[in-house]
Amino acid sequence: MNKRQWRVGIFLFDDVEVLDFAGPFEVFSVTTLEHDVKPFIVETVSEKGNLVYARNGLKIQPDYSFDYIPQFDILIIPGGLGAREREIHNEIVIKWIVNQMQKVQLMTSVCTGALLLAKAGLLQGKKCTTHWASLDRLEKEFPEVEVQQGVKFVDEGDLITSGGISAGINMSFHIVKRLLGSKIAQSTANRMEYDMVI
Repeated sequence: MNKRQWRVGIFLFDDVEVLDFAGPFEVFSVTTLEHDVKPFIVETVSEKGNLVYARNGLKIQPDYSFDYIPQFDILIIPGGLGAREREIHNEIVIKWIVNQMQKVQLMTSVCTGALLLAKAGLLQGKKCTTHWASLDRLEKEFPEVEVQQGVKFVDEGDLITSGGISAGINMSFHIVKRLLGSKIAQSTANRMEYDMVI
């Protein structure tokens, strides 16, 4: 990924876990290079583009619907109750994820978003992780996946999965470091007052 600016798409749906998407949104949005250059454009997308009701009632208006989206470089699939109980059975969403994997440079998940990637067949033969409370489910329903426990994230090249809720922040810093180096990642963590040695 040798470029100066990346377009980050975050998938939203009803009952999405707030920090699953808000954590990465903050990390990528806050990241700044010299002369106030922003290396990431961060946007949101839902299936129909309608108002989304996240966990505990937070309302978000997505930027795009599936029918009208730009070409994302990085796609973030968050988790939450909506992912593990509804979207995993939504064929439109699963097909969209499969399609996006052919287009994006980096596919990622936070928390139980990994279940959606597994359902889409993207984790076959790959190491991955998810929220600790869903590790057994991931292993049981998708035995072809190598589930990792006790880690914040797993980097498999063009596919990165992260653990529960706040782990998406760790994953996002890892991506910033991977693309832009430790110095930029650390300065972003400092700006956010996030205790992390990059």
